[in-house]
Amino acid sequence: MKRALIWGGDGDMGAALASLLLDEGWTVAATIHKDGDTDPRLAAVAQADVADTYSVQQATLALAHELEAVDLWVYAVGDIAFTKVSDLDETGWRRVMDANLTGAYLTFHHSQPLLAEDAHLVFIGALTEQITLPRLAAYAAAKAGLEAFTTVLAKEERKRKVTLLRPAAVDTKFWSRGPARLPKQHLKAEDVARAIHEVYVEGVGGTRDLTLAE
Repeated sequence: MKRALIWGGDGDMGAALASLLLDEGWTVAATIHKDGDTDPRLAAVAQADVADTYSVQQATLALAHELEAVDLWVYAVGDIAFTKVSDLDETGWRRVMDANLTGAYLTFHHSQPLLAEDAHLVFIGALTEQITLPRLAAYAAAKAGLEAFTTVLAKEERKRKVTLLRPAAVDTKFWSRGPARLPKQHLKAEDVARAIHEVYVEGVGGTRDLTLAE
């Protein structure tokens, strides 16, 4: 039986992935940011603030009681701000950077004891060349940083596959936070979940773009 750990299991993409894997017979554990409804089939659920070291450590300890030798580890946490740089305060900047970049480091760093030797690590990025747009400075910078982070991590974790999945526009709650409109042609959270499952089955590392054509 395969085992998966999803950081951000209460997000649209994380929840879709959990559902898909559970349907496939996986043992799945997930973290959530706040108390809320989760799939009752999950083997374990822990609350975690991915920007806080202690919170990540406590979540990892809680999950360790139910999950070990994780085959698929996924970072599906994210946040966004639709704000001009001149209007973006430090709190907003840090919130976006923490969710998309700092949290990726903290969660991997502290959950290493749960990972199988050949675990596959998947991070959800973005098509960074398409998001360098007005009001998206923090988000674009964070996702660009995530690309650099995963590139180096892949070189260090030679026994493991490291995949950065870069989806096009995905229908998530993010779009309700600002003036930007979801494109008429867009991906669904389930599309991202299937892509993550596919890269695991194929054993594909590196960067993979998930576009509307797929």
